[in-house]
Amino acid sequence: MKRLLHLLICVCISVSVLADEVSFRVSAPSSVEAGGKFRVQFTVNTQNVSGFSAPDFRGFEVIYGPATSSQSSFQMINGRTSQSSSIIYTYVLLAENPGTFTIGSASVHVDGKVVKSKPVQVRVLAGGAGGAANGGASYGGGQGNSSSANGRPSAAPSASPSANISGKDLFMTATASRTNVHEQEAILLTYKIYTLVDLTQLDGKLPTLDGFQIQEIPLPRTKEFSIEQYNGKNYRSVVWSQYLLFPQKSGKLTIPAITYEGVVITRNRNLDPIEAFFNGQSGYTEVKRKITTPTLTINVSPLPNKPEGFSGAVGKFSLASSISTKEVDANEAVTLKISVKGSGNMKLIATPEVPFPKDFETYDAKVNDNFQLTRSGLVGTKDFEYLFVPRHAGTYEIPAANFIYFDTESRSYKTLKTEAYTLKVNKGKGGAGQSVSNYSGQQQDVQQLNQDIRFIKKGDVELHQPDDTFFGTWKYWMAYGLPLVLFVLLLVLGRKQMKANANVAQSRGKKANKVALRRMKTAKKLLDNHDTGKFYDEVLRALWGYVGDKFNMSQESLNKENIEQSLTSRQVPEEQIQQFMKVLNDCEFARYAPGDVNENMGNVYNSAISAISKMEDNL
Repeated sequence: MKRLLHLLICVCISVSVLADEVSFRVSAPSSVEAGGKFRVQFTVNTQNVSGFSAPDFRGFEVIYGPATSSQSSFQMINGRTSQSSSIIYTYVLLAENPGTFTIGSASVHVDGKVVKSKPVQVRVLAGGAGGAANGGASYGGGQGNSSSANGRPSAAPSASPSANISGKDLFMTATASRTNVHEQEAILLTYKIYTLVDLTQLDGKLPTLDGFQIQEIPLPRTKEFSIEQYNGKNYRSVVWSQYLLFPQKSGKLTIPAITYEGVVITRNRNLDPIEAFFNGQSGYTEVKRKITTPTLTINVSPLPNKPEGFSGAVGKFSLASSISTKEVDANEAVTLKISVKGSGNMKLIATPEVPFPKDFETYDAKVNDNFQLTRSGLVGTKDFEYLFVPRHAGTYEIPAANFIYFDTESRSYKTLKTEAYTLKVNKGKGGAGQSVSNYSGQQQDVQQLNQDIRFIKKGDVELHQPDDTFFGTWKYWMAYGLPLVLFVLLLVLGRKQMKANANVAQSRGKKANKVALRRMKTAKKLLDNHDTGKFYDEVLRALWGYVGDKFNMSQESLNKENIEQSLTSRQVPEEQIQQFMKVLNDCEFARYAPGDVNENMGNVYNSAISAISKMEDNL
């Protein structure tokens, strides 16, 4: 026991405690109602505290406080230990008069130093007819689907004394950050709920929007209500859901109304509360209420005349580039990295074209997405890594690559350029240090023999008569005629190939199936690695890219309506059209579907392969 005790003491002494930087935070509601009470808490993340000084509560009456409480936690994960502790000072204040008031800085002494909290502003609203409770309320549950309150209400609703709830007691607003935008410009769509009643549950979701690419912004599952004045009344309000929309076509696009179904708890006025208590009955009644959001219209302007080489990017971006080395031996790989940083439609940015020298063997660029979904758009970086192999010695120039995007601030196109690089390629191992230029200007190594003297050829010798000449024989004429025939044949085939290459649309159409299948191979690897997000993105690139290449459609004109019209005009069977459109819809839906999607990923992959194969056979 003594040894065990000593061992425990040694372990405790050797524990490394990860201490965070000392912080002194204050939490208070942003708005309250005049005559209501609310709580203010000051939290310092250490217990080595002395000399707490309260702030100036001018404009409020202190009803209670300060009440001091402490918290401590200790955890060990994979042999690493961490410990945290904090002290909380709590006040209960009474808001007396309407206005905007500032709660000053509180201060404490930590290790001989004075640490202060930040001042906070609290807006006191005049008492309205709604009588919304101060301090807010919280709802647990998922957003966009069904949410319910934790437990029964602690007090009867102050408005709507009966089940007759009007549209002024409970309603939702739909607002767009902007209603006049260009194509691909981000729009923040916000649904906010206002209530004077005790709302305990809400069910509804955003329908499919034609002409928009949709990204849902994750919000806390617990809904924290706050007091907000709307049309002269004080409501409890909370942002229920938010979406980031990228319009894919121009014109007037409509965001339809959404009908939510809410559950409200009201007091049963026909039942005596005392009698209900002794009879074990509830004094409250659940009332279902449908809430319909307003319809929004977004005016989408087409992008101005797109310059040649436009990347498809819309937003605000910067460009950076780097190269793994500036001196390399022949036949060794080099990596060029281009990084696009900023905010906008990051997912739809095309791969920049780098004008590599013809002597280089190049590979498809590897794309890495490092952006996050925010209320201003997709923010972060998109990296493109180009792998190339110089085959011959020499000094080469890698020209700057252009990145053209549409700037949403200046409403104009801007061109960014990467750095131009000079690459010195040395002679590789295993040959003489000499090189010559062939007829195409490329550097080629001189091949040298490993032996100076060759052996005399041995074997039977074929003898010919003196008058047995090659001239005039059929072999002689074949030696002249066959190259001529081959030259004419190659000339005809070459001209035909040149015409085919000149027709960009026809060339894209022929290569559409190969490009799509190559992307599906990449999707298969992502499927095996269970990389859900990148898998569905790659399948969508394959489907959208196949149709765009096959019908020579630009990226900005790609939408479901145009695709369906193009397939119908080319007399594609209706069942194949429906199968292709179903794969698109299933893939877009599955990107945001919760739960185990491994089986769904396999079904989407097989459906996409089948749809592309049948479409290729028909076209």
